[in-house]
Amino acid sequence: MLASRCEAPAGSPTRPLIPADVRLRGVSWVAADSTTEDEILALQRNHVTWISQTPFGWQADSAAPEVVLHTGGGRQRRMFWGEADSGLVHTARLARRHGIRTLLKPHLWLRSRGQWPGQIQMRTAADWQAWFASYSRFILHYAELAERHHMEALCIGTELKHAAVEHEPEWRRLIQAIRQVYHGQLTYAANWHEEYEGIRFWDALDFIGVQAYFPLSPRPQPDTAELRQAWQPHLQAIARVQQRYGKPVVFTEAGYRSIPTAAAAPWEWPDPRKPTPEDDATQAVCYEALFRACWRQPWFGGLFIWKWYPGMPPDATGRRRTDYTPQHRPAEQVMARWYALDHE
Repeated sequence: MLASRCEAPAGSPTRPLIPADVRLRGVSWVAADSTTEDEILALQRNHVTWISQTPFGWQADSAAPEVVLHTGGGRQRRMFWGEADSGLVHTARLARRHGIRTLLKPHLWLRSRGQWPGQIQMRTAADWQAWFASYSRFILHYAELAERHHMEALCIGTELKHAAVEHEPEWRRLIQAIRQVYHGQLTYAANWHEEYEGIRFWDALDFIGVQAYFPLSPRPQPDTAELRQAWQPHLQAIARVQQRYGKPVVFTEAGYRSIPTAAAAPWEWPDPRKPTPEDDATQAVCYEALFRACWRQPWFGGLFIWKWYPGMPPDATGRRRTDYTPQHRPAEQVMARWYALDHE
């Protein structure tokens, strides 16, 4: 588990902030209606040591000051069992039984079509006050759940750009409240674009979380050398933030689709209206460049690959063939090879 106090100085070029063998080797677990032992064993075979689990809070639109919590009980709306409290707890327990730890990583889902959490922006100070009160109830529920069931880390927010960058005092108060009920490691998952560099409360958390969908190359089928070079300015920017706060950096999400232009805009989801040719080789090259550029950085605390479908068959068809998952593709072998380093 990550140490909250790091022995090496923030800018150390030779000594890592955390031991290489405890670096987070994670995948973003996709909730389903069951979790089986065989699905956890598939993670073990790939040297995965962490999963992130993602329950959702629901918000009507980007200006609505209410976050609605659904835990899976009573007459609440239909949800995947794996996103309900009972599914989160069962999956964490089963993973722990096999030495795999859990980052509980709640997200917000905006019901208004085409909106995402980075657009959340209240119209008035009173609305912001109401939003933070509502969001605090939401996240404290999961803090208590994580504490009660011994989940090893909690992400207190994901890609909430305006709220995170423009409301530092509110987040510091919220972090204090979370620390009163939860005693594991805390992070926040900041978007790579115009967010992680602007957050000023990193010192109050245990590690810096970055949603690492950095654009690398507009060209189809770039090679590893080109992509490693393209990583350099991003690594320098991350290092500047890390040196300011002295905390390890974890990529709370990182991944690439299986398409020829996977490195151009990695954050773009598949659009069923725009069929794209499958390209497993380019996805694997992007993975290789990611690991070669980042894995040995002294500030690097690990990453969570987006994303992992429990029980996904080798012959999956449809949109998943150009989805983000590395499963049953060369990218899975790349991930497993790097995750095995310094670990066994």
